[in-house]
Amino acid sequence: MLLLPLLWIVMSVFEVQRGSFGVSGAARAAARAYALAPNDVAGQERATAVARRALADQGLEEVPVAVTVTCTPYPRSCHSGTSVITVRVDSAVTLPLMPDVLGGGAPTFRLSASSTVPIGRYQEIGRSSR
Repeated sequence: MLLLPLLWIVMSVFEVQRGSFGVSGAARAAARAYALAPNDVAGQERATAVARRALADQGLEEVPVAVTVTCTPYPRSCHSGTSVITVRVDSAVTLPLMPDVLGGGAPTFRLSASSTVPIGRYQEIGRSSR
């Protein structure tokens, strides 16, 4: 009888760890993708797509994903001057083997991670002719 709760705890810990690893990787990858984009609109699209791909690589295809980008000191133009970009990825994982309790939905565990990148850190450099 004690084995079932222990099994549930172990499976839940592994699911949360997988989600945590996926969200932190998604934040790093999304920050790089945003910094490499030519402008802020394309950066937001690329960051969201890359975050979803990074989570899918961890087997988290069906999880909610929210990507938030903030910049300093130019909050309205992240690709200007010496901006520092912070990308935050929010998601959640559903705990395994837990039924829908009282109609409120399956229990979930919220996860978030952020990554900060200066705008000049990741730059595409073309070939120079010699």
